[in-house]
Amino acid sequence: MTAIEIAAMPVAEKLKLMEALWDSLANRTDGDMGSPPWHGAVLEERLRRLANGEEQVSPWKEAKD
Repeated sequence: MTAIEIAAMPVAEKLKLMEALWDSLANRTDGDMGSPPWHGAVLEERLRRLANGEEQVSPWKEAKD
């Protein structure tokens, strides 16, 4: 399937395709699907800033809006 064929698909079909791809990736057993090391470093820094009061947070409803 080409990018042009995917672009021409209706949204509902694209969503089904994305779900099938995600399921395929999630069920892999032949490799490491872990996050890259820098993800952990960013999360640690954000948690540190939150714990020290250096990070502003918003209520979930406000963030969604």
